[in-house]
Amino acid sequence: MSDAPTSDAPVDARRPGLAVSLAPLLTLIGLLALNVYLFGDDALSGPHQIALLVSAGLTAALAIRIGVRWLDIQDAIVASIGIAVPAILILLMVGALSGTWLVSGIVPAMIYYGLHLLNPAIFLFAACIIGAVISLATGSSWTTSATVGIALMGIGRALGIHEGMIAGAVLSGAYFGDKLSPLSDTTNLAAGVGGIDLFTHIRYLVYTTGPSISIALLGYLALGLFGGTGGGQVDNQLLYDALNARFDISLWLMLVPALVIYMIVRRVPALPAIFVGALLGAVAALIAQPEVVLLAAPTAGNAAAYTGIMTAMFGEVAIATGHPVLDELLHSKGMAGMLPTIWLILSAMVFGGTMEAGGFLKRITNALLGRVRSDGSLIAATTGTCLTANATASDQYLAIVVPGRMFANAFRERGLAPQNLTRTLEDAGTVTSVLIPWNTCGAFHAGVLGVATFSYAPFAFFCLLSPFMTLLFGYRGFRLARTEAQSKADP
Repeated sequence: MSDAPTSDAPVDARRPGLAVSLAPLLTLIGLLALNVYLFGDDALSGPHQIALLVSAGLTAALAIRIGVRWLDIQDAIVASIGIAVPAILILLMVGALSGTWLVSGIVPAMIYYGLHLLNPAIFLFAACIIGAVISLATGSSWTTSATVGIALMGIGRALGIHEGMIAGAVLSGAYFGDKLSPLSDTTNLAAGVGGIDLFTHIRYLVYTTGPSISIALLGYLALGLFGGTGGGQVDNQLLYDALNARFDISLWLMLVPALVIYMIVRRVPALPAIFVGALLGAVAALIAQPEVVLLAAPTAGNAAAYTGIMTAMFGEVAIATGHPVLDELLHSKGMAGMLPTIWLILSAMVFGGTMEAGGFLKRITNALLGRVRSDGSLIAATTGTCLTANATASDQYLAIVVPGRMFANAFRERGLAPQNLTRTLEDAGTVTSVLIPWNTCGAFHAGVLGVATFSYAPFAFFCLLSPFMTLLFGYRGFRLARTEAQSKADP
């Protein structure tokens, strides 16, 4: 049969050279940089996707040249895309949620009350703390971004604060909570990969996470007080009047997001919880804002309420208030607005699948491992591999699992307890995924918050600091737990 293997040699026996393994990655980086230079923020609307697919084509050609069958490459691509399917479904549900929460008045109410409670000087500081608290409670940076993150973006924009700063602060808090919460899937995954107790892993994370979030919070406070964030230039009374004229603002509307957060805390998976949130938003819209629903409807008559809700969930809705700041905020593209992000994720997973099928990622990792000479260099090699996996495999789970499996023996051989490995996986794998535009996390948050990854990345202080903090602890020998056998052998 045509599907029979053409070679008896297993794929693992094929060993691509380092130069060949790096060629697709360097090509991708070059094309992405060129796209940013030529297209600016529009690079995510198609150019980056094409760059990923072109790089995937080069990767596949190189893999075939060293003897990998096309069917193996295709299977790896399908498996890679399969990993991203939950993210794609959540993105679609978030698009629907953003539409129904807009026409129901939930997002406008969040903006209204948020403007009363927050001021520009402390906004970034508060946004980071709010994101951290919600993420600790839910265990999900994605849920945090898709709920309070959307609201905080609206409040911050209304205050005149740079959108990259807002998103950076929200995501710093969200990933702090995601990293430490016992409900987090990545936290449980890292502990499982290292074979240690969950709370041992979390306690050890605090050593590096505590200083990182403290520095980040000081940075946001400094930006608010001295950084010229642009806040305070908007007449809030005009915003209040415009919101009250268009929507029936009420605290009762906050029951819907509160219920969604409650479901997540009760361990309801993110996808059904967000789906229920979208449906509850639709019900709230029909009850509290029937006139707004009619404005969103493309048809008149008896079916207008139905078409208005459907349009809010799948298509573009813009609520005009006469206030330019609000008119920009009260705009949703529904599920359709998430399609460019889904396209980016699919393209990224194609590239990641071809890199895995050709053994190129493993070859790059082995090259890093060959340079290990000390505890610090081992942690640095693990950190580099996590970053490489995030950039090539485009998925934070792979950025935890692949380095975790590859370096576990090396940590044991050096007498380092497994919590050193799991801490490094989280410091370098979990939190840096959001900084890469074509990673599922970077694409998700950019799509949900409506801010380009390269715009918020410089202000995601916690995510930037975490890998440097784990390197500092590694090279300085701070809090490096030893195995019991190693401890007894030490004088």
